[in-house]
Amino acid sequence: MSTRRRHVLFINDTARNGGPGRSLQTILRFLDPAAVQRTVLLPRPGEVSALLEGSGAADRIWYEPAWIENLVEPWTRPMRRQDFLAPLPLRALRAAGNLGRMAVAVARTAARVRREGFDLVYCNGTTADFVGALVSGLTGVPALWHMRYTAVPAALAPLHQRLAASRAVARIVCVSAATARLVEHCADKAVVIHNGVDTDAFAPGRCPGRLRAELALPDDTIVFGSHGRVLARKGYLEMVKAACAALALLSRAERERCHFVVVGDTPQDFRPDHVEECRALAEKLGIARHVTFTGFRADVRPYLADWDVAVVPSVYPDPLPRAVIESMAAGKPVIAFDVGGVREMLTPAEGTLLPARPPEVADLARAFVRYVRDPGLRARQGQAARERAVRTFDALAHAARIEDEILTTARAA
Repeated sequence: MSTRRRHVLFINDTARNGGPGRSLQTILRFLDPAAVQRTVLLPRPGEVSALLEGSGAADRIWYEPAWIENLVEPWTRPMRRQDFLAPLPLRALRAAGNLGRMAVAVARTAARVRREGFDLVYCNGTTADFVGALVSGLTGVPALWHMRYTAVPAALAPLHQRLAASRAVARIVCVSAATARLVEHCADKAVVIHNGVDTDAFAPGRCPGRLRAELALPDDTIVFGSHGRVLARKGYLEMVKAACAALALLSRAERERCHFVVVGDTPQDFRPDHVEECRALAEKLGIARHVTFTGFRADVRPYLADWDVAVVPSVYPDPLPRAVIESMAAGKPVIAFDVGGVREMLTPAEGTLLPARPPEVADLARAFVRYVRDPGLRARQGQAARERAVRTFDALAHAARIEDEILTTARAA
């Protein structure tokens, strides 16, 4: 068996911050650089490239300017939210041009793969999976899909099924059993490997808290915190409504000690600005002083360190939200709806799984009240969450499994 270093092209289909990019950075950091040469292809410089460069997680970073991140984005700059309001003829023209640009991106990527002699194309993200399969078909270099989604647009579902089963896609790593259902028709080439996090970096006490000082919260405040992209499907309107219902159930003294925090923003290529929608709802419900949306923070650990209970309120089949694992690694109990891959991470020992059909605001509110009134529960579940994260989701073991899949797939080719 050959032990030579394998040359792998890692394609990440967005430059913006998000779970897939952070998960890729975690994997790359812990791969053996003597076994895998790590070249990363991105659409442009951005949050993901800064993350990779800051951690030394990539040997090389390439940018493909013809790669599009949104079908109606302008041809000369990244998408901004107001671009959704451009006249219909202009959006149609941009879409047509962007399809041509993407064809150029595929051709140029294939040419690079041939020229550089890559052994494997590793695809990280929905668009990356489609493009990687096409590049593999053009070059004969095998593609490995790392699937981090539980659905594809209906119009693309038949193509997705065909590509998944094709010879071009040699191996499929699914982040959860919920994700793996998309490729049941070719289950022989699929494997479920849950995400990992650097549990040392998230260890309690490792990163001093910043949130309470930033918001001038008293030391005895009980903080319910959530972090991630603020999108409608992530359940933040439900979280605000549940916060209102919970505050109504608490005594006046308990209300004064209760605060809800969301760390994150709505990316520019989503509309409308869901952060502003959530803030408006908190104002309307009269609880704005109990709810804070901090906006984007490059490092969530100083904020996560200061909350007492983590909330992951996704209301869609979330594949395997990193927020759950990061919160557990930080020693926080987690409240979440039983959607997607969440039940694969969280048991009653580490938090509370709420019924998902439909996601009941009243259930979430009652969970808030229970955690406010039971500090022993917070402590027990927080400790259990930390222990499970270290035992099950540590990045070193996770990267070793991914590395094995990469090397086995490359050697088989």
